[in-house]
Amino acid sequence: MEESAIRDGFKNLRPGSDYDHLYHSALCRQRADWLVGLNGTRLFTVLYGKLLKVGRVQTPTLAMLVEREETIRNFKKEPYYTAHILMGGLEAATERINDKAQAESIAAACESKAAVVVSATKEKKTVQPPKLYDLTSLQRDANRLFGFTAKQTLEYTQSLYEKKLVTYPRTDSQYLSDDMGNTARGVIGAVYKAILFEESSGAEPDVKRVMDSRKVTDHHAIIPTMEIAAADLAAVPEGEMRILSLTANRLLCATGEKHEYEAVKAEIECQGVRFAVSGKSVLKNGWKDFEAGFRRSYKVEQAEEEHGEKKLPELSEGQIFENVQTKISEHFTQPPKHFTEDSLLSAMERAGAEDMGNDVERKGLGTPATRADIIEKLVRDGFVKRDKKQLIPTEDGIRLITVLPDAVKSPKLTADWENALALVAKGEMGREKFMADIEKMVSELVRTCHEAGDGQRALFGTGRQTVLGKCPNCGSQVVAGKFGAYCQNKCGMSVGRVMGAALSDSQVKSMLAGKKTLVKGLKGKKGTYDAYLIPEGIEEYSYVKDGKTGKGKQYKIRMEFEKSRGRN
Repeated sequence: MEESAIRDGFKNLRPGSDYDHLYHSALCRQRADWLVGLNGTRLFTVLYGKLLKVGRVQTPTLAMLVEREETIRNFKKEPYYTAHILMGGLEAATERINDKAQAESIAAACESKAAVVVSATKEKKTVQPPKLYDLTSLQRDANRLFGFTAKQTLEYTQSLYEKKLVTYPRTDSQYLSDDMGNTARGVIGAVYKAILFEESSGAEPDVKRVMDSRKVTDHHAIIPTMEIAAADLAAVPEGEMRILSLTANRLLCATGEKHEYEAVKAEIECQGVRFAVSGKSVLKNGWKDFEAGFRRSYKVEQAEEEHGEKKLPELSEGQIFENVQTKISEHFTQPPKHFTEDSLLSAMERAGAEDMGNDVERKGLGTPATRADIIEKLVRDGFVKRDKKQLIPTEDGIRLITVLPDAVKSPKLTADWENALALVAKGEMGREKFMADIEKMVSELVRTCHEAGDGQRALFGTGRQTVLGKCPNCGSQVVAGKFGAYCQNKCGMSVGRVMGAALSDSQVKSMLAGKKTLVKGLKGKKGTYDAYLIPEGIEEYSYVKDGKTGKGKQYKIRMEFEKSRGRN
């Protein structure tokens, strides 16, 4: 971004060998992911007869969705009540009351009585400006404000990067390096000229707040570039323009002034019962002016929880309100909300972090660059479905987590790996030791999960199949299937049909045993007839399918007719 930084880099080049340990760490990560994913997927697919994909990141992510879904399904809402007093433009309420009769009794006792302010406190508070965007926080806001999926946001940002309108998107840093002060000021000026939300507040942007080289990892935070000043932004597609505007607005917010407000809390007593009320008044809007301007520009409504408390009238201790009015309100306990991509990305970012050391480079599940693809894979593979903004596990997703061991669905696996990979990157653990531990873990997984009970297999409709006999062509087992009997080896032997008639499982079993079998409804030139079929080996036959001639094997048979009935 800065010519001086590039020149400084070339003056201080280091030999590539200095980074060998970092290379070994990355190679271990790649091979470990491959070993766990390959063996885990094959293991559980074979066990349950259905493609069940297992991965170090996607499986714990699915487990979080399933755990939330189970909590919601098992939640039983319960009513509760609050009693309110209304006086002088104020409305104060009790704490939660579980008994409706008690709430009604309090309201009745206070009706038309006097209330006194027993405490009133004021406190000045500040809300610091938000940090700049890394990819995850950008994806979260784009989902919350515009409903974009994580993958859409990444694609839009990547396209903007290729047009040189924003900086590199796949970053987990929310800071700029210490040498980017002039760049940041220049970009802020370009934002005012090219992407105007509101008039400048006149305050000098505090770019030092967003600069910290110690917190810049592979790449700095996502910001617009100076190219926006010369670009034809009218030609930028709408989705990309929203992302560009979002990053531009975040730069203005992050370098803006603090938001300051005065919080007021008061307790009011009536008939020996305490009622509480709170409110706030804004002293200086600061960076929130930019946020409000952005919302107006894109007509984005504030979420209900983002609406601030009302400003209260002046209150003082000992103040008395005569003839108060009362009411009660009924409420219900609420289950946790389903994950959205916004909240799931946040959960993935935090998952297992408490078990990771301070030196770990990548915390949480996945990386900013891979989390979007993990979510898309879960949706594509049928384990998760989208319902508007919500992400809900499917029945197959729930079943998969039900049968998997904790070893592959807990974020702790990722935490343990990241701690070990940090040691490899620093040269304190050999890559051979790390890979030996991974191979031991995979071997243990295969050893302990080598069989599944009928009850578990039945979860996927793959319970133990009925074996009808051995295939006369290849000797493999012939089993009863949903669409008729078939050879498990799929050798081309037609075991479920003979002379155009479909055989029942009992007839197939009899034919495979070489027994004379009565088959009714055989078709002939003069109509249908019944006959005893006696298998005498197998023979080749030809058939035409989709215009192509194929070959297979079928029973070679001899027929006998019932003497009393003959042909129909």
